[in-house]
Amino acid sequence: MSQFILNLHGVGPVPRDLDDGEHDCWLDQGFFEAVLELAQEGPHVKLTFDDGNSSDCEIVLPALLRRGLQATFFICSGRLDQPTFLDRIQVRELQSRGMRIGCHGAAHLPWRYLPPDRLREEIVDSRRVLEEVCGVAVDTAACPFGSYDRRVLGGLRRAGYRIVYTSDGGASVGADWLQPRTSVTRSMTLPAVQRLIREGPGIWRQWAINVRRLLKRLR
Repeated sequence: MSQFILNLHGVGPVPRDLDDGEHDCWLDQGFFEAVLELAQEGPHVKLTFDDGNSSDCEIVLPALLRRGLQATFFICSGRLDQPTFLDRIQVRELQSRGMRIGCHGAAHLPWRYLPPDRLREEIVDSRRVLEEVCGVAVDTAACPFGSYDRRVLGGLRRAGYRIVYTSDGGASVGADWLQPRTSVTRSMTLPAVQRLIREGPGIWRQWAINVRRLLKRLR
């Protein structure tokens, strides 16, 4: 069954100097709330949040609860308890309110370019930290920057992740191990988000996405 996964990042006032490329991913709260209204259109729309920003608990969580929505939060273990990021108590708060916790590595690095020992730190050691915080198994991961290849996917499979999320865009099939997501950015309009939710990217765009995904898995 096809589904559409929206991926979001920070929300509200910007609390720190952002990295290159991060500005477009940080959403105004009003726009974010409007996106959540669209996400209520049907069970085929799923929500994820990357990076473990403190806004996940301060702004996002109350907005989700008001609408009866659930989401998965992919957290960088190396950022825990750092200023402007989630602390351990906030992670447990997300979990206690029915949200799911996933692994986004340790230091928010592109996994494709890491040597084997660093890749293990990102996909194995970081998960262990999150499991200690949550007290349950963490079996989903999201690739930072959408960066993966055959070697990375092999490492994730050996690590035993049940689902791995990318940033490839387009529709996904719920039973697939590799799940593409569409990132919501400041440069997108609300009607554009609505069209994607209701209609998908279109036949030709979806075809191009599928070809790109295949090439990334084989490289």
